[in-house]
Amino acid sequence: MVRALIAEGLLKTRKVIDSMRAVPRELFVSSQMRQYAYNDTPLPTEHGQTISAPLG
Repeated sequence: MVRALIAEGLLKTRKVIDSMRAVPRELFVSSQMRQYAYNDTPLPTEHGQTISAPLG
């Protein structure tokens, strides 16, 4: 996902790129949603909120 966002010109700063590579998105969603963790879309969390799309 990060490589694709860089290739699209959407990720440019080293700090943001490093952060997105370091933080596993699947830790913030339910086990049923983990297969979608790296899609560029918001996902529900287990706490009734959403994790934003990476650049949404």
